[in-house]
Amino acid sequence: MTVAATVAGVSVEVGEVDAREAALRAAPQVAALPRPHTSEGRQLRRWLTQLVVAEKLVAREAETLGVTVTAATPAEDDLLPDSTARLEIGSIAAAVLADPIARAVFAHVTGDVEVDEDVVVDFHARNPRRFLRFAQAGCWRVASEADFAEVRPLIVAHLSGAARRRRFRMWLDQRRAALVWLAPGYEHPGDPRQPDNTHKH
Repeated sequence: MTVAATVAGVSVEVGEVDAREAALRAAPQVAALPRPHTSEGRQLRRWLTQLVVAEKLVAREAETLGVTVTAATPAEDDLLPDSTARLEIGSIAAAVLADPIARAVFAHVTGDVEVDEDVVVDFHARNPRRFLRFAQAGCWRVASEADFAEVRPLIVAHLSGAARRRRFRMWLDQRRAALVWLAPGYEHPGDPRQPDNTHKH
């Protein structure tokens, strides 16, 4: 069977990518997908290859690190609370975090991330209206700026979340660079060397 990639020397067969694509094309949203055997269709297969590879890589790293799913494993919404968080971490990492073992690895890899107090103070100074309080005054909703002490936990959570997502994305990229080989035709969709990449500067 043809190999699409390897993860730490273990083959990822083309059949796995085929099966993932077939499952996508069997879903009700199939009309939104690009047609097979087109440039966009090949890019979809490259993206699916990245996802399969990332899932296998994270599972391998979980085993290597001795990480398991526990009651303390964060929920997906805790790590990716909104579309901005999904965009900043990237589509592959965001998709991988649907799996509890990936979220357990995320917690392990990012557990020591902290935000300096001066960064928190600076964020508040630059974004004083980021966390407003709202009160009802008759038929009007009135906004007022909250005290720093009141919004500090929200700022810390906001900045910590972004820093942890950045750490996980960088960790995943580093492990992928060290342990993953991609066959021709299964490169990253954004790889400028592959012929279907249309992202130009």
